[in-house]
Amino acid sequence: MNELFIPLAIFDAAEFFRWFVENASYLFVFIFMVIESSFIPFPSEVIVPPATYLAATRGDMNFFMIILAATAGAICGALINYYLSLLIGRPLVYKFANSRFGHACLINQAKVEKAEAYFDKHGAVSTFIGRLIPAVRQLISIPAGLSRMNIAVFVIFTGLGALVWNIVLGILGWWLAKWVPLNQLFDTVEKYNTYLSWAGIIIGAICVIFIAYRLLFHKKNNTTK
Repeated sequence: MNELFIPLAIFDAAEFFRWFVENASYLFVFIFMVIESSFIPFPSEVIVPPATYLAATRGDMNFFMIILAATAGAICGALINYYLSLLIGRPLVYKFANSRFGHACLINQAKVEKAEAYFDKHGAVSTFIGRLIPAVRQLISIPAGLSRMNIAVFVIFTGLGALVWNIVLGILGWWLAKWVPLNQLFDTVEKYNTYLSWAGIIIGAICVIFIAYRLLFHKKNNTTK
């Protein structure tokens, strides 16, 4: 069996983490981030941090190339969700969400409805902010596809959001390389997972405030002219 499919057969986060450390490459970073950003449940926390950890300790990978590969993979995965939603439409999306396979992919109707409500509330910018929020990150592409959002705008906002999130993950891995031994890396990343989620939410909130401020400032300037 091709080594690539070994960790996907029966997924165990700790086992995959060890496998990835032994086989890390830009290609695998890209492939697994495609999977992570599509409808298949897969945590980015077991991809980017160990890759940048290895970049810091072994020097056989480059930090910026890892972030680039991860972001490109995230965009491709998001496009899968976008086009699937665009092609099959809302009824089949919800049918999938309510199916056994959908539940196996950790998707259900409530999550899809939450992603749609989030998209309806925040518009195009939600594809940026949503990439930083747990439980919304993978699903925000679905309402974007259902609403036929402009593909260029979708790619730009999704790419920027994925870039910010991957930088956060990458810095964590690089920082942990300074004081955490390799055999404790997985447990330490798991420990910081909650903090990562909050970091994403805080960054997202800051971005919303900044965008709202810019829009209000621009509107105020137009009214005073």
